[in-house]
Amino acid sequence: MKKKILSVDDSAIVRIMLKKGVEGLGYDFSEAADGQEALSVLASEFKETALILLDWNMPGMNGMEFLNIIKADARYKRIPVMMVTTESEKASIVKAIQSGVSNYMLKPFGEDELKKKILACLGGRT
Repeated sequence: MKKKILSVDDSAIVRIMLKKGVEGLGYDFSEAADGQEALSVLASEFKETALILLDWNMPGMNGMEFLNIIKADARYKRIPVMMVTTESEKASIVKAIQSGVSNYMLKPFGEDELKKKILACLGGRT
């Protein structure tokens, strides 16, 4: 079974950029436009999901709310999460790390940086 990486971002353009990098590493790509949709996707795909790429600022359920929900759920809490966001305040980065994110990447980003950070979250394996 091929592993998937789930992107949770309200920007379709960002999801397209993430998809290119994820598929370039040999992973399948899943996507959701907000936290609520992502919970629905995870409910059916959590066994295949190797990593979640999570935006902070989204309408409805934001990234931190989503993160807190999945980290409190035994089915999902072991899935690594990387924030991919414009949220650059040091206090926000610290809060995200304390809440359980594995890595943090600021937008805009390059494909090489994306791939390196994904591999770091996954222990260097594809």
